[in-house]
Amino acid sequence: MSINKFATFVTYLTPLLLILALSGTTPAAAAARSADPAPAASATGTWQPPLSTRGRYIVDATGDRFRLKAANWDGAQGSWNGSGSIDDPADHHAGQDSYGIPLGLDRAPLSQLLSDFQALGINSIRLPFSNEMIHTTTPVPDAAVTANPQLRGKTPLEVYDAVVTALTGAGFAVILNNHTNTSRWCCGIDGNERWNTGQSTQRWADDWVSMARRYAGNPRVVGADLYNEVRRNVLDDPNWGLGDDHDWYAAAQLAADRILTEANPNLLIVIEGINWTGLPVDGFAHGRPTLTPVRTLSNTLVDAHKLVYSAHFYGYTGPHHSGATGIGETSDPRYQDLSRDDLYQALADEAFFVTTEGRHYTAPVWVSEFGIGSGETGTAARTWFANITDYFADHDADFAYWPLVGWEGHDDWALLRYDSAGHRSGILDGGDWRATAWDHLMNTPGRTGYVEQGTTWRMLSTDHGDQVESLRVRAGGDWDSGAYKAVCPDGLRLIGLAHSGGRGLCTDAGTGDLRAAGNAQTVVTDERYVPAGGDWASGYTKFQCPAGQFVIGYSRRGERVSAALCAPARASLGTSGRTVWFDRSDNRPADGAGDDFASGSYKGQCAATEYIAGVAFTTRVGSAQGPAAVLCAPLPS
Repeated sequence: MSINKFATFVTYLTPLLLILALSGTTPAAAAARSADPAPAASATGTWQPPLSTRGRYIVDATGDRFRLKAANWDGAQGSWNGSGSIDDPADHHAGQDSYGIPLGLDRAPLSQLLSDFQALGINSIRLPFSNEMIHTTTPVPDAAVTANPQLRGKTPLEVYDAVVTALTGAGFAVILNNHTNTSRWCCGIDGNERWNTGQSTQRWADDWVSMARRYAGNPRVVGADLYNEVRRNVLDDPNWGLGDDHDWYAAAQLAADRILTEANPNLLIVIEGINWTGLPVDGFAHGRPTLTPVRTLSNTLVDAHKLVYSAHFYGYTGPHHSGATGIGETSDPRYQDLSRDDLYQALADEAFFVTTEGRHYTAPVWVSEFGIGSGETGTAARTWFANITDYFADHDADFAYWPLVGWEGHDDWALLRYDSAGHRSGILDGGDWRATAWDHLMNTPGRTGYVEQGTTWRMLSTDHGDQVESLRVRAGGDWDSGAYKAVCPDGLRLIGLAHSGGRGLCTDAGTGDLRAAGNAQTVVTDERYVPAGGDWASGYTKFQCPAGQFVIGYSRRGERVSAALCAPARASLGTSGRTVWFDRSDNRPADGAGDDFASGSYKGQCAATEYIAGVAFTTRVGSAQGPAAVLCAPLPS
């Protein structure tokens, strides 16, 4: 859920020890009457797992588009507000005690809930959980499952198991979401700010491996949403790529690769941007980075077709607005204060630029949280909801509404609300002003059918350590001990390098997977494979692949090139080539394919119809000893 959702208050400490409260409020008023949504056809039975990505689209096992039309069934992440009695529902969010399991199981049978979900037309569920839930051994009280007596005596994790089984059995795709560390309502200064608040990154990643293994036998559990709304705590900001204990980019990379290699290679990996940094005080730096850092540092996983990025948008927050009202409120505009055009520009700048094809960061963007109350009467808020659902519809976006289930008379944001007798009200039952926008979002046609596999581009980074993303190379062990190493994911080849900083670019352009079967590889650390009369970079040291091989990876010690990693090709390679220099300026194709994979550094890149056959650098004292040139040779015809 969004930072400061509803009445959540959190505090920040300024250098002057000023305590600031970040709070978000939801106006409570009678809902205006509106047309009912048109009945939506069930979307749960026509797709084949597992899911993967092709460019900006998620596809199923047949290659057909699978658009995430989802909602958040929350509760298992915890509902206690953090003060007062944990046994008093009044001290839980919206007066709803979830008992640490998905909401509504005390009010309606699972069969009824699933039927209602299908009536909404959604095809997938984002299912939050907390790390505390995983390890809790105390059974839930009988009151938590009044309407589902078959769940009595089960622990919260066992109830979660039953919910996952029921959802997937009904045809829904389920995306597991690590929402919180503790079973406490999110999202402020609540002990859940970072994945490693109150626990180590190792423990967090271990929990993810455990959860991914737990459901590995259920193919309709399709994704791992790594952590919810990473944000500042009292003293420290998270960051994207600094290499310290607060580096969300590095932590997500670690957990993602562990999930795919140790637990379940079929899962989509969902990485949300950073939700908040800085102090929400006019005159102090603050804002909502979301996915903006991805432009210059994108994730590359061991499977190049499993990455999904995500972002959250609520009307009462803004690009630089925390969502607070009163103390902690700044003069920055909220999203609902922006004009339609300015809102759309913000959405593009903060998230949807990622869907641009042909970039190192190209991936699907899933807006995994957005929402508004049925009791909202404010013109600006209502206009925002209409505008943002129009944007999602017009841009064929993947989305998940927050929340799906709530109690009648408690949480008017829920799409479906149930009273203590199990009677349903909400967006399916008339009188809900949100229905028109929801209907437009659910029923506006988008891309369907088969999605062609386009060209893939992926960045490599050795900023703070190794990035060996080839499973075939990993199987062979450490090929350059003591050096920082980077290798393209299987199916991709190296096509570009930076003169400094250790960045690289991978692709499958022009040929698909160029590598021959088997795990053969050659580590090149001298000029033994440079043929006689073949000095393509006079005066420079050249690491050239043996005949019939091409570069898939590289290593460095400091800035100096340490080795080139070559692999044999599946087809005959020519011996001629051209030298591309980039030690004094960029030298990349005019079409800019792959985009700027090493911002601020000189870069060299072969054409899409070429492969890298060698890397040259200087060892002159006082000179930068990073890559200075590459030998670009034509791909097999």
